[in-house]
Amino acid sequence: YVCVFAGLLLLLISLCAGAAAMFESTLDAHWELWKKTHGRSYKNDVEDAHRRELWENNLKMITVHNLEASMGLHTYELGMNHMGDLTEEEILQFSATLIPPTDIQRAPSPFAGASGSPVPDTVDWRQKGYVTSVKMQGACGACWAFSVAGALEGQLAKTTGKLVDLSPQNLVDCSGKYGNHGCNGGYISRAFQYVIDNQGIDSDASYPYTGRDDPCRYNPATRAANCSSYHFLRHGDEDALKQAVATIGPISVIIDARRPRFSFYRSGKIHLIRCKVNGKIFLHCLEEKFDWGTSFGDQGYIRMARNQNDQCGIALYACYPVM
Repeated sequence: YVCVFAGLLLLLISLCAGAAAMFESTLDAHWELWKKTHGRSYKNDVEDAHRRELWENNLKMITVHNLEASMGLHTYELGMNHMGDLTEEEILQFSATLIPPTDIQRAPSPFAGASGSPVPDTVDWRQKGYVTSVKMQGACGACWAFSVAGALEGQLAKTTGKLVDLSPQNLVDCSGKYGNHGCNGGYISRAFQYVIDNQGIDSDASYPYTGRDDPCRYNPATRAANCSSYHFLRHGDEDALKQAVATIGPISVIIDARRPRFSFYRSGKIHLIRCKVNGKIFLHCLEEKFDWGTSFGDQGYIRMARNQNDQCGIALYACYPVM
């Protein structure tokens, strides 16, 4: 037993030494700095070597992409962030696979959309006080809940002049009977329907985010908002989405974000990412900002190109609440 154990120990040491030899030594200090910046610590040298390899591979992909961007081959740049030591499968845990339900009722929206009426060249709802701070959803696939909370926050601010952080955790914990699955995914429209039937949603201050599935503890005494209805925009209509964003406010959408380059987006306009949008599976919900924290993208935001054949399905399931 002692001999076998010693042999295994020597094998592990050999594997670690071999892995270390494959690393770029000039990146040693950067690796340590990245770990310190993002609070990473690993249980042993084997795990450290595994994560270092993933980090270097991601860094190489980012560097090559940005070199190509400098030559005009891309319209956006990438950057290292908190997901640098993760596999593609692990990164997908930040989202949740969504299969849009086939029973979506698309009643005619009172919003005219695509009517040809003029819209401003740019609109930044943050400047008008309709957008709360960027959040971090963690490994819980609750993007749908953050998207719904964000759209409600925008309409609440527009209606009352008060910007209040609403509770994604309330939606994660309490809307299961509507067909949502907490950290395993959910649907924008069904979350809106929960808020309507529940006659409200709590504030984030009273019902803070935990990043896991917990028992429902909604308290009507701390209700911060309600909505009376919700509406889908016309399926795949980018002009309707443009006019809705310009006149209504933040809109909840679903996009396909299953590409590594999405995960390391830093700046510029996402253009011609090869999203496999087939009308069945999507992986991230958002309003105008992602919920991967400020270390993602441009301080937590991402720019999507318009009029590029419905880039990543952004206009297929656009939805907004009515307060």
